[in-house]
This record gives sequence, structure tokens and C-alpha cells, in this order.
Amino acid sequence: MKIITDSRCTAYHSPGHPERPARISRTVERLKDQSDLKITWAEPLPVDEEIIERAHSKEHITRVKAAAHDFDGDTPTHPDIFAHALRGVGGALQALKAARAGETAFSLLRPPGHHATRDRAMGFCYLSSVAIAALEALATGTKKIAVFDFDVHHGNGTEAILLNRPHAVFFSIHQHPCYPGTGTSHVGDNCFNYPVAPRTPREEYRKVLAKALDDLKNQKPALVAVSAGFDAYARDPIAQETLEAEDFYWLGKSLCALGIPVFSSLEGGYSSDLPELVLEYLKGIDGK
Repeated sequence: MKIITDSRCTAYHSPGHPERPARISRTVERLKDQSDLKITWAEPLPVDEEIIERAHSKEHITRVKAAAHDFDGDTPTHPDIFAHALRGVGGALQALKAARAGETAFSLLRPPGHHATRDRAMGFCYLSSVAIAALEALATGTKKIAVFDFDVHHGNGTEAILLNRPHAVFFSIHQHPCYPGTGTSHVGDNCFNYPVAPRTPREEYRKVLAKALDDLKNQKPALVAVSAGFDAYARDPIAQETLEAEDFYWLGKSLCALGIPVFSSLEGGYSSDLPELVLEYLKGIDGK
């Protein structure tokens, strides 16, 4: 198991915003303290801007670099936010590299990145880490890639970037209605959405996840990139869902059972229990 992180990703915060540095630092501490997984630690890869330009316009990149004003009410600017966002992308690229080498990999960084579209930062996402990693995989030899997004918010930015892209498929399981209010149905020929109502019983939610995984497997991808959000947890303060720690273990185990190389990047999850949820998921995906 390879975990990619960098302490600089915790060097900024916005008072009152749920996306706080502690969710990373406490998760790192918990993973270093556990004995179930054999973990190696790595830093994000450096990122060439040309890789970012596959997903985002030059104008958008320039705006993130300048970052003179908050992008929206959920997406504040911070000093050096472009450098932080690049590290988030570099973490996903490092995880991709590890998966290709036969390792299980998890990128544990801020900011997350599944809302940023080609021309807009939003939802505390400035770039789109997993989407960029998926495009890099296709550009460097992967025949077909699936992005599996179990964050409780619809990955609208990832969808916008991958929509109708040849050899890429996107699967998102998310609460609806919920910010940003998209993802109500399948779109294009490669983006598949599985909305679930607030307070959906655990058993029903797992059936939706299982259906999405079956549909993903039927697409026969060579590689799976996961946007790993833990905010469908029953005690997450942001959403209104019902999953428990053992459901994230089951989800990791189900991804492992696909028999396809998988790499993951942390998205949502704002409960104080996040370190345990991540650990359970990683044990499952590592086959423990």
C-alpha cells in the first residue's frame, strides 16, 4: 500500500469551512499508527502544465494562479493555492504510477478535485485531480480507464472534462438533491450517474454502489481511478446519508475483487471519524 501525502497541503485553511487541514493530518497520524497494512509513503509527482491543459483552459489556469478573489462561496482563494492544487494533481499522478507498477495507492492531499470544470473552480476544487490523471493514463498507453466516484457530491467537474471522451467512462454515486444539484441521469455516451435520496437505508445504498460497480466491470476498463469520498457516512456533518465504516470496507473489497488495477484519491469526508473510515476502505481495497 502506497500513501501519497505532503505536509504542505495542511498549511492553509478558511475559518468555518468544512474542508480543514485536520482531516488530512489526523488521517496521516492514524495510518502511521496502524499495523494492519504495510504502508510505504511517497510525495506527489511534479506536474507539467501541459498535463493540466488537457483538462483545463489556459484562462482557467491563469485565474487559479492569480487567485486575487474567492472563486465562489465554497471556493476561497489562498496564498499559493495553485501550488497546492498542483500537489493534489501530483498525488493522483503518483498514485497512477504506483497502480501501473502493481501497487495499491491512495493520494491523501488537499485540496480535493472533482468539481473544477475546464473553465471554473468550484466546490473547493481548483483543478480536477482524478480527471487529469485519467487523461494522463490514456495519453501514456492505457487503453480504457474508468473513473469511479463514490463521493456523496456529484463530481460535475470530472464529468464535464470526461464527457464523451474516447476510452474513458465515468461512474458517480451521490446524494441528490445535494450541491451542486447535477447528476440526475446518465449523460453522453460515457458518463453514468446513480443518484440516491437523502437518508437512503444502508442496504439500498449498497445496492446502488454494487450496481454501479457491475456496470463498470461490464465496460472492461484496463484501469480504475477512484474519487474516494467518505461523506455518505451516517455521521458526516455535510450530507444526510447512512453508510457505516464497514460499508467502506466492503466498497474497498469490492473494488479489489474486480481484479483491475485501482488507484484512489481522497475527496470528501468531514466527520471526525474520517481516519477510521479511510483505514477501513484501504484494508478492503488491499484485500485484508
